[in-house]
Amino acid sequence: MNIADDVRSKVLIDALPYIQKYNNKIVVIKYGGNAMTNEELKDAVMSDIVLLNLVGIKTVLVHGGGPEINDMLRRVGIESKFINGLRYTDEATVDIVKMVLAGKVNKELVAHLAQHKGKALGMCGIDGSMIRCHKLEAEHDLGFVGEIDEVDTKPITDALNNGYIPVIATVATDSNGQTYNINADTAAARIAAELSAENLVLMTDIRGLLRDKDDESTLIAKVQVSEVPFLKRQGIISGGMIPKIDCCVEAVRRGVNKAVIIDGRIPHSILIELLSNEGIGTQFA
Repeated sequence: MNIADDVRSKVLIDALPYIQKYNNKIVVIKYGGNAMTNEELKDAVMSDIVLLNLVGIKTVLVHGGGPEINDMLRRVGIESKFINGLRYTDEATVDIVKMVLAGKVNKELVAHLAQHKGKALGMCGIDGSMIRCHKLEAEHDLGFVGEIDEVDTKPITDALNNGYIPVIATVATDSNGQTYNINADTAAARIAAELSAENLVLMTDIRGLLRDKDDESTLIAKVQVSEVPFLKRQGIISGGMIPKIDCCVEAVRRGVNKAVIIDGRIPHSILIELLSNEGIGTQFA
């Protein structure tokens, strides 16, 4: 056996306890950022998810699609507008959001998983009234941006129990059938909680929570949810990290074993996080 073979054998043996730990457990992955727009990274994510599924880890993929929505809005002459990090969604925009997320991005991801011999099923919050919501009340009117009331997990568990990888686009309806845009991080956290998932994984374009936002060597590997208010007061959790970390905290408080923010710019970051001693990113528990 040469050195390369020995390294490969060691990697597989080291992964075994983690495969056993997660076997038949549910992991929810929120897919977004650079890993969605870079073809090499996208290919790595899809192969990771198929591998997890094949070794008995029930994987649910929840996705956004901001760049694709921006591109389509530009094509039809609608300006993209954001308020406090959330997309302002008027009547014309919500139609584009539904078309792009549920029609284009969702089915492309299903097809990409199929290229890796994965059996995926595309769905959105509207299907089977899976996600019910109401208009999000905020300081500034956000239009048709929704806040989740309830998640019916039966369509998701039916897919999982039949060997499919559910791929979920985060649009939903209210009691009157009006479509709303739902923040993908928020939706992933709530879905993970309702499924009693073992892990919630949020893919981002940064290493995780940094003690100094300009120094990636200051990564904080583990955070207890009780520490989050203190870290906010210190300014360590600020800006765009606040809503992502709030989603992690919400998921853990609702019963998810742990939530983690990982760097989607690193190829196979999902496998590194779930199937190795090192882990990657910042874990909340």
